[in-house]
Amino acid sequence: MLDRIVAQARDEAPNECCGIVGTRDGAAVEVFPVRNAAASPLRYEMDPKDQLAVFEALDDAELDVGAIYHSHTRSDPLPSQTDINLAFYPDALYVIVGVKDPGHDDVRTWRIVDGKVSEAPLEVEEG
Repeated sequence: MLDRIVAQARDEAPNECCGIVGTRDGAAVEVFPVRNAAASPLRYEMDPKDQLAVFEALDDAELDVGAIYHSHTRSDPLPSQTDINLAFYPDALYVIVGVKDPGHDDVRTWRIVDGKVSEAPLEVEEG
């Protein structure tokens, strides 16, 4: 699933990509790419229709919003002030894929709660 997210980030560059990871009992189950309605290399805005479809699919599959992801195409994968301001899901991880350097993908995961940012571990199972 991480490979799919990184591939989406590379494919959508120079614009930022975005999406949601559905989880069950804390384990990632499904990746839901969402169109970036802003179509911008500097910010993302989840397309409202795509986002609604994802939330309906999450409900139907009884999945949680486990992570919200997007890419940074011009900067390191650190939460910007905009990212922090728009972090409305305190239980979700925020995954940022840095693709500014060709051939080097930098994926970092964050917890953002009440404006406070801390790096979180990302456990990836091979398989």
